[in-house]
Amino acid sequence: MHELSVCTAIADAVRQHTGDRPVRSVRLSVGYLRQLLPDSLEFCWSMVTDRGPLAGSELIVDHIPAEVECRECGRRTVLDHPVLRCPGCSGNRVEVVAGEECLITSIDVGPVPASEGE
Repeated sequence: MHELSVCTAIADAVRQHTGDRPVRSVRLSVGYLRQLLPDSLEFCWSMVTDRGPLAGSELIVDHIPAEVECRECGRRTVLDHPVLRCPGCSGNRVEVVAGEECLITSIDVGPVPASEGE
């Protein structure tokens, strides 16, 4: 289950950018070819964020379909299956132009908690 290591890395990156501010949500773009399972991502996120500023935060995953561009005919195609072949000319000289992403696209944070006694 590589989702756990991915969520740990995401949580570490978020903590570096948010410090002690409470995090409400993290939006992630995940490409189809990354083969990250949404349910596993959500489960692992809840495990790595059970304490501290990330506790209770939501991981929102935007799925990016795999898309290829044929180097022979120039056609761009969104793939239903991970078969890297152009459906237009049946060429196999295609370039993946989308679907390999794994990017944090936004972080929604709350205000810095007031210190006790203020």
